[in-house]
Amino acid sequence: MDSRLAIDSAVLLLYFVLIVSIGLYMGRKEENLKDFALGGRQIPWWAVLASLIAAETSAGTFFGTPGEGFALRNYTYLQLALGTIIARILVSYIFIKPYYDYKVYSIYEYLTARFGVPTKNAASAVFLFTRLLASGTRLYAAAIALALAYEMIRGVQPGQKETLFIYIGSTVAIVILTAIYTTLGGIKAVIWTDFIQASIMIGSALIALGLLYFAIPGGFHQIVQLHGGFGVSDFFTTGLDPAKHGWSKWKGMFAVEYTIFAGLIGSTFMTMATHGTDQDMVQRMLTAPDIRRSRRSLIMSGLADIPIAFTFLSIGVLLWVFYQTHQDPALPKTPNEIFCHYILYEMPVGLRGLLIAGIFATAMGSLSTAINALATSFTRDWYEPYINPASTSEQSLRAVRWATVWFSVLMIFVASTTAYLVIVHPNVRIILIVISIYGYTYGSVLGVFLAGMLTKSRGNNFGNIAAMIIGFIVVAILSGLPNNIAEIFDGKLYTQPTWLPLMKFPWWICFGTIVTFTVAVLFKTGPGHRLSTSELVPGSE
Repeated sequence: MDSRLAIDSAVLLLYFVLIVSIGLYMGRKEENLKDFALGGRQIPWWAVLASLIAAETSAGTFFGTPGEGFALRNYTYLQLALGTIIARILVSYIFIKPYYDYKVYSIYEYLTARFGVPTKNAASAVFLFTRLLASGTRLYAAAIALALAYEMIRGVQPGQKETLFIYIGSTVAIVILTAIYTTLGGIKAVIWTDFIQASIMIGSALIALGLLYFAIPGGFHQIVQLHGGFGVSDFFTTGLDPAKHGWSKWKGMFAVEYTIFAGLIGSTFMTMATHGTDQDMVQRMLTAPDIRRSRRSLIMSGLADIPIAFTFLSIGVLLWVFYQTHQDPALPKTPNEIFCHYILYEMPVGLRGLLIAGIFATAMGSLSTAINALATSFTRDWYEPYINPASTSEQSLRAVRWATVWFSVLMIFVASTTAYLVIVHPNVRIILIVISIYGYTYGSVLGVFLAGMLTKSRGNNFGNIAAMIIGFIVVAILSGLPNNIAEIFDGKLYTQPTWLPLMKFPWWICFGTIVTFTVAVLFKTGPGHRLSTSELVPGSE
């Protein structure tokens, strides 16, 4: 083995040993479902903060965000971070208290108290399906590093079939390593390994940014000369057409992915959905000792989003400048692979191993929490009420561990399918795939939660489920989903009216929420479920 490759491999092996060992040590003595799912509510707020950052910054972000910076050569994606801060404040003061008051393990238990079992089942099922698809798609991105490393070692580009096998093998390895400590250690293992992984991820990104900057001859002057300077339009755009008037002027902003309106409005709804109604995100917030510290970790994670997103976008912009001055005929055509290509071919020995460890850190951090949340939601929402209503603590703990194993297997299947689609269609942008999956369904879930938390006597099971279905249909039409599906079979179902723009993903959850909420509150709550956030009766542990 080449000595340089041996050093990088040793760094990577040390990382895996460290993470699995810490995960198993910190997650020892799991005695019941409360320990597995909530860590006994004894996790420090700063560890919860690091876990939130690790979960948000997946391998898709590690490659996808630099890919956005490389492809667009601007920072307009950063506008979405504005809404994430607003949303976190709203989630902190609308959602967290009811979850603590009712002492939920799965957040969908709140819907049982507020509306009834059918609403809870619908929301939980949407979460299980959506989170499985989204996290499996994210997982594929981590395998990019091993696929490109294989190409570098072999010196030839593998064919499509060989590439697919590399992706599948990489995915299996990542899932097995992550599942070991997640299955045995529960949420405590997840959060403490997330803390280490978030540190490695941020540190490796900053190192890459510094190396890129100093590798560009002429420094900032050369960057400005090649890029053309940086103006307001590189950070903020409106999407408005100044040459038009009335609705024609405004409708264009819905057809642009990154605008100030999408950031302040669309992104606020997106983040309220992912951080207020997604078991994956909320579960780690509920491990903090009390409401105050849970809120602190959530709001601080929103403030951290801006510098983190800025760092990864800057890596993408500098990558574009770097490869203008360092011509590389082997440069990948897919923007998602550019950063990994730079790591493998330009990084110094040792640091290259650290950066690859950073890639796996982001993948394992988001994967471990997703698997844990899926297993917890399944056990609490489906196993205990339906499969084994008389389950003991030991049986529930055994069930949640087996659920962790089976969801890991399903993750491998989804990631492998995603790899196949991206190999066949190399221009696909990872970050849009991940966010789009949420966009179709999470507006419906958020609308029902808001109907429960913002009203005392509106909404019932029939109305909520009807509202969720209508919300999904509206988002599908606004996004052009039926025609997109029909195009696969060389068909077209309908012609989009000229007055109705095809809306980009930042707006999907916004309109899905508004429609779902509006329909849901048309129905009156039954007498037995008229609970408000201040009237929740704490449940038993």
